[in-house]
Amino acid sequence: MIELYLAEDQSMLNSALTQLLELEDDLHVVGSAGDGQTAWAEIQRLQPQVAILDIEMPGLSGLDVADQIQAAKLPTKVIILTTFAQKAYFERAVTAQVAGYLLKDSPSDDLIAAIRQVMAGATIYAPELVVNMLSADKNPLTERELAVLKAAAQGLPTKEIAAQLYLSAGTVRNYLSAIFSKLGVHNRLEAIQVAQRNKWLAS
Repeated sequence: MIELYLAEDQSMLNSALTQLLELEDDLHVVGSAGDGQTAWAEIQRLQPQVAILDIEMPGLSGLDVADQIQAAKLPTKVIILTTFAQKAYFERAVTAQVAGYLLKDSPSDDLIAAIRQVMAGATIYAPELVVNMLSADKNPLTERELAVLKAAAQGLPTKEIAAQLYLSAGTVRNYLSAIFSKLGVHNRLEAIQVAQRNKWLAS
């Protein structure tokens, strides 16, 4: 059972999310709050496995609470849930080593999946946020990573990409893993979408 804590200042959303999460057999909401100060006090006491935090709350913001959790070295993983796709917020969340950063208008299934993935050790950032944060003239990919992604965009499987680029299949998988990490995505489709929107795949 994954123990969750929810901090959201909109009471209706707080209640709806709590009920939604409780419908899952492996999820349990151990507490919730409408302000950051209460959330931080209860997270210290309860030490849930995952804290789902809104950014803008009375008292302490979700990012303030995330900073406190990191500073106190608590085992709690943090997922930020927000309507704000602001660069400063996102950069601060990355600095606070949050495990997830999702938009509130994402499907509820995305949040549930993210909780499970975070517990498995993944870091989940909404692709829309990554696209907003990355500048078209700041392509983080190397030439070889771009070549691998271009081949993937053609729909080629790993073995064919490897043959085309004279690499081993294992090396191609390593390149793809590095690409996903740099772009903050978790599959080929999302990586291709980010690259296409930023025109990195244009020849």
